[in-house]
Amino acid sequence: MIWFPCRHYTMTRKGTLVQVSTMGAVLNGVYDGVLSIGALKEYGDFGIGTLERSDGELVGFDGNFYHIKVDGVAHPISDSIKTPFATATFFDVDHKEKLSAGMDYKQLERFLDEVLPTSNIFYAIKIEGAFSCIKARSVSRQRKPYPPAIEVVKNQPIFEFNDVEGAIVGFRCPAYISGINIPGYHLHFLTKGKDAGGHVLEFKTEEAVASLDYISEFLMILPGKDSDFYKVDLARDRQGELEKIQS
Repeated sequence: MIWFPCRHYTMTRKGTLVQVSTMGAVLNGVYDGVLSIGALKEYGDFGIGTLERSDGELVGFDGNFYHIKVDGVAHPISDSIKTPFATATFFDVDHKEKLSAGMDYKQLERFLDEVLPTSNIFYAIKIEGAFSCIKARSVSRQRKPYPPAIEVVKNQPIFEFNDVEGAIVGFRCPAYISGINIPGYHLHFLTKGKDAGGHVLEFKTEEAVASLDYISEFLMILPGKDSDFYKVDLARDRQGELEKIQS
């Protein structure tokens, strides 16, 4: 079931993926805040995204939301800060799998794709444990006129964490969501101490467990009429740009 609400309302139902704006808008440089973190918490206790002006990475874990800045350091976020793009849910474990040591990103994708009951719904993914290495990135705060995302990531700082404990959190979206969200896997990392992290580019597991939440309902919250969202051309296919940004 899919809702396209015309105004904000509280949604606390488990099994629902809530999304603020669209990935197509982000690729086009629509970075003004849409929904406050305080309001986002009404829709989920788990999630990922970015902050207004494309200021770093957003991670929601166990009811708390963190801002991972351009230096890779994580900070608790004020409820008043807004997000231009985020995906959130109330995490509820439907399935668990212990991961083999030495598993990397591509191997995880193949493994989970075999475990999942279907590729046609949404999944929230939480991987907790120890990792021999994690490569992650963040991005710097932008100024208007905002550049498209493909330009922003050209100067992205990359961080490498070795022998680290923490949680990889994110989502797997079905292929038909292209242009709205990221088809496939989109993961962020937060250290066990909640003091660092970023958008995951690569990793290798040491001892970790993946928890999966099967999600079959989708709620989208679009920017208001005063936003650049109303003016931007979202018809252009930017899948190639998206693949470059993800990698």
